[in-house]
Amino acid sequence: MPPVVGQPAWDVALLYPLQGGWSEEEYLSIALTRNRLIEYTNGCVEVLPMPTVAHQLIVRFLLDALRAFVEPNLGVVLFAPLPVWTVTAKYREPDLIFHFTESHTRRAKQYYEGADLVMEVVSDDPAGRQRDYETKRRDYAEAGIPEYWIVDPQQHRIAVLTLDGGRYVEHAYAHGGTAESRLLNGFSVDVDAVFAAGRR
Repeated sequence: MPPVVGQPAWDVALLYPLQGGWSEEEYLSIALTRNRLIEYTNGCVEVLPMPTVAHQLIVRFLLDALRAFVEPNLGVVLFAPLPVWTVTAKYREPDLIFHFTESHTRRAKQYYEGADLVMEVVSDDPAGRQRDYETKRRDYAEAGIPEYWIVDPQQHRIAVLTLDGGRYVEHAYAHGGTAESRLLNGFSVDVDAVFAAGRR
């Protein structure tokens, strides 16, 4: 049947493995060569929605603050899209990724295996909220990532989760507060300033 103008090119999907049949190598061949947020879990790939301007302004604010604190001596801050291996057969794309210098220099591949700190800015959709608050919380804890920030523009709230005995302990900050890192002594951000950045 000939292509129909205005319809998706569904046949292109037949060039790729079926869900559940993706290998890590096939996932990485796509994730590292396409400028898209693509995550991988147990043989399945998920293409994440493209971020909004407000989302990116908040990410930029946090990136600038974190880089000013840690670089050049403490470590390296990078940002999505960049796959981070969390546990067997799972790769995530955190909005921000921090590695102490020693962790960064030990990497041997085109992506990170774990992280020292990750940050996610919550998307304004139910799937994004469930992913950041539940799925990634579980995956990042299993990966042993010491600190995970959930930055939620809809609730005007920042949760700083610190790993304790394999589970995260949550420290919540809201309007008028200052979110503080437990991993990076002295690093903090004004909650209102973070969300004001998204309204520029």
